[in-house]
Amino acid sequence: MLLDEGHEIYTLIHRATSHQPLPSHKKFHILEGDLLILDGLIDAVKSCLPDAIIHLAGQASPGQSWRDPAKTIAINTGGTANVLEAALRAGKPRTIIVTSAQIYGHLNADSLPITEEVTPDPGHPYGISKWAASRLVKLYHDRYELPVVEARPFNHIGPRQAKGFVVPDFASQLAAIKTGLQEPLIQVGNLSVERDFTDVRDVVKAYRLLVNFGKTGEPYLVCSGRPVVIQQLLDMLIEIAGIEVRIEDDPKLMRKLETPRIFGSYAKLEKDTGWRPQISLHQSLADAFVEWERKLAS
Repeated sequence: MLLDEGHEIYTLIHRATSHQPLPSHKKFHILEGDLLILDGLIDAVKSCLPDAIIHLAGQASPGQSWRDPAKTIAINTGGTANVLEAALRAGKPRTIIVTSAQIYGHLNADSLPITEEVTPDPGHPYGISKWAASRLVKLYHDRYELPVVEARPFNHIGPRQAKGFVVPDFASQLAAIKTGLQEPLIQVGNLSVERDFTDVRDVVKAYRLLVNFGKTGEPYLVCSGRPVVIQQLLDMLIEIAGIEVRIEDDPKLMRKLETPRIFGSYAKLEKDTGWRPQISLHQSLADAFVEWERKLAS
């Protein structure tokens, strides 16, 4: 989207981390770096002197955060501190720090839908790492007048999402079944929980609008505004795939202390930027399935 608008894009990648194939374009440039090495990060930012920074990098798995909490906090909190410090030393460009709705933890029904005024109470190291990053946004804005905005997204779905998240885990298994690479059995975790899903293409548009119109020093929820039961996601994907499957519970996929229902309100984001989600849940799921089908057929 940004390339289509004519923007020059510099992306910082860590070679030790797997990532999707990156586009080949004369205005798309790759910088190598590590969030945890401040001097190198400052050099990378100074080398391109951006008008805006969107910070998306980090350890994104709550489950993994239990296995290595110190590393999760180092990357997500320490890495964010380094990004803010690099922005401060490279001309104070507009900066978007992406945290997570996981900072809210377990909420009672009367706290839903979540708004920016709800007090976070994270229930795992990942949530704590993102809540600490959120506090750094306010600190750097208030102390240094850094023009930084916080985006708090809920669940992303859509094309190019890697395994380890519910939709690509389901879609990849169903595509494997349809192409004959897997027996017609799909293993699942808790299908009764409800989550708020937004297509990644809509999420990117929200970040783009926050660069221009977000109020600095403030958080914005990026969400669809409606809860979806995970069982409904699976049923829709099975219908899209056009196959019959057996469903089997896998104890390894069950999470302890899982929040049963969570969804947010995008009212503040809409008020300040005009953003609304555009891509339907069915379209997001269909696009995700088709991509996995193509991958397995190639």
